[in-house]
Amino acid sequence: MNIPANLRYAKTHEWVRVEGSTAYVGITDYAQEALGDIVFVEMPATGEERKKGEEIATIESVKAASAIYAPVTGKVLRVNEALAKTPELINQKPYEAFLFTLEMSKPAELEELLDAAAYAQWVEEEKAKG
Repeated sequence: MNIPANLRYAKTHEWVRVEGSTAYVGITDYAQEALGDIVFVEMPATGEERKKGEEIATIESVKAASAIYAPVTGKVLRVNEALAKTPELINQKPYEAFLFTLEMSKPAELEELLDAAAYAQWVEEEKAKG
């Protein structure tokens, strides 16, 4: 399982890469593997504002639909248009195929997210629960 050290992670399996005040958000390798073949992504509208922890998008796979939650509070700046035609990019390159970007309004919330080591431990605990 790939868990890049340069990202932050939510316990709901979203990753965040920060560039200035912009947060790039995607789902982790663990999440895409658990979902299986991804067939559709319902994206938020550009300009929407979401609070940390609110549902912001949906990913559908051959197994199930799964909610995606905002890992930080902010306004949607853009969505990854390529995923409309090729949602399987999430399965192929989960850390390159971001879902959307947020202009963070509360950057301090990043401190509440997990680093790579803590996320790896969280995943192991989740697997142990079964």
